[in-house]
Amino acid sequence: MAFFLPPSFRIVENALDAATLRQRVIANNIANVDTPGYKTQRVEFESILKEALQEDKPTTFIGKRTDPRHLSIGTAGGPEEVRARVSTDPTTWVENNGNNVDVEYEMTKMAENQIWYNALVEETNSFFTRLREVIKEGR
Repeated sequence: MAFFLPPSFRIVENALDAATLRQRVIANNIANVDTPGYKTQRVEFESILKEALQEDKPTTFIGKRTDPRHLSIGTAGGPEEVRARVSTDPTTWVENNGNNVDVEYEMTKMAENQIWYNALVEETNSFFTRLREVIKEGR
C-alpha cells in the first residue's frame, strides 16, 4: 500500500505522530506542575520540517527501506523523513522550587495542538476519500 502514498502523505503522517507526542508531552507538563525542579518539555517538529524543506539537496537515487535494520542507499532524509524531537527548557523559572511549568500556557498549547491534530486528520480523511473515488473509477 505504501507505493500508493505520495511523499506529502508521509509528511502528514509524521505531523500526526508529532501532534500525538506533543499532546502527551503537554499533559505530562501539566501533571508535573507541582513537582519541584521539573522542567517543561517541548516537541520540535515544525521547525525541523521547515529546515528540511528549505535545504537544497542534489537529487540522487535513494533506496527505499522497508525495514529499519536495512542499510541506507543514497542520501537519506528529506522532508518525508522528518521526525519529532522532545527537548527540555532548563532556562526559565516560574516557581521558586525550580519548576517552570506555566499551566495557562500549557492549556493554550494543548488547545492549539488539538486544532492542528484535527486539521491533519481531516487532510488524511480527504486523501483517502479521493483515493477511494479513484479506485471506484468515480462511480
